Amino acid sequence: MPVRVCMCLLMLVTGVAMGQQKALVGGTLVDGLGAAPIYDSVILINGDTITATGTQEELAVPEGYQVISTEGMTVLPGLWEMHAHLMLNGHSDYGHWHPTYRNRLEDEIMPASAVQLLLAGITTARDLGAPLDESISIKQRVASGEIPGPRLFVSGPFLQHRPYPGTDNYRWGIHGEEDARAKVRRLHEAGMDVIKMVDQDEMTRKEAAAVVDEAHKLGMKVVGHSHRPEEIRLGLEIGVDNFEHTGLAAAPEYPESVMTALKERTATGRVRGGPLYWTPTVEGLWNYDYTRDNPEALDNDCWHRGLEQDTIADIQESITHPGRLLYFQLTPKRKPTLKRKIQQLREAGVVMMIGTDSGIPMKFHCQSTWNEMEVWVNVMDIPVMETIQAATYWPSKFMGVEEQWGTVVPGRLADIIAVKGDVLRHIALLQNVDFVMKGGVVYKQDGRPVEENL
Repeated sequence: MPVRVCMCLLMLVTGVAMGQQKALVGGTLVDGLGAAPIYDSVILINGDTITATGTQEELAVPEGYQVISTEGMTVLPGLWEMHAHLMLNGHSDYGHWHPTYRNRLEDEIMPASAVQLLLAGITTARDLGAPLDESISIKQRVASGEIPGPRLFVSGPFLQHRPYPGTDNYRWGIHGEEDARAKVRRLHEAGMDVIKMVDQDEMTRKEAAAVVDEAHKLGMKVVGHSHRPEEIRLGLEIGVDNFEHTGLAAAPEYPESVMTALKERTATGRVRGGPLYWTPTVEGLWNYDYTRDNPEALDNDCWHRGLEQDTIADIQESITHPGRLLYFQLTPKRKPTLKRKIQQLREAGVVMMIGTDSGIPMKFHCQSTWNEMEVWVNVMDIPVMETIQAATYWPSKFMGVEEQWGTVVPGRLADIIAVKGDVLRHIALLQNVDFVMKGGVVYKQDGRPVEENL
């Protein structure tokens, strides 16, 4: 007979040693749907799937289940990182990094990025801009369980008018409408999930429109940069699904013409295929001067995992003097514009998602996502529940898997994290994720990796 859960029955155990049926018991459950949290929660898991959720008073734990205590913890869906660069690991000099590590991406760099994300509570990530073969490899090996990592949606190479010098392996140029369609088809046939456009305003309008049209015919979403007003205007005209960054250099706000176009698009909603999505990636800009002046977080060895010692030393050497990095010299002028731009985007009605550019200089995969969420809540005044949904439900909705995972409800895959303390009051607690489960497998317990599952 099932038994009611009481404290005397709770056991703190790890991994999958007691079988495929598990119960997470006692914590405050935030399910990702925006509703009030469930206190003293019970989550039943059979294999890789959530079968029931409720409170300890109403939901019994059947006999034979492995009981994992979440007392004193906030329990959440596994987080999504919607703008990761697995081919990057925080090195400051791209001119050195790309040629030096080009042949180490598949076996070292991208697997290291993947496991670092997973252990930080990121159970799904969208990787944007990487060589095609390596993108295929990392996606397939994670999916098969050969290597640990988040569930991956990948774009493969960027599509743009002309690749920057020395970037042809992960940036593809577009030369006419038919070439645009052919490259989209090639990416689709290779198993890529989304198309990432960069500098779309430098393509001809027909080329850019062909990229989006062909992608949509194939059921692929299109992600576009939003650095310049014309990138946004053109992207809205041709049907880009998700814009990224806050861009516009040091301009204090989005111009009125852009805001008018945004509001016209968000007013159409389902008529145009659903909401307009935006991934603003503000944390790296907002926190740069703090990191520059207080670089202790860069010494956290969480980003070392999976990397060879010479790689670690090379990255460390490249960020020894954060204030000298040319990559960030305009950042202090952009920072004062961020609050206004975020306010404008929210007023326009776009749906914002958490993404960070994780992997760029000094932005390590084990730190970026929680920092972005902290800035949203404590600087941009975005409600904490809205922020959590931007890292759970809305990404799953955008990628079309909201009925498979992204929330903690019955029938969804068991991608679940837990953190000691009240995340709804102290969002920065996410910097120390104590428990990570993906597909019913525990990868982190009591704040420590479960090595036998990695």
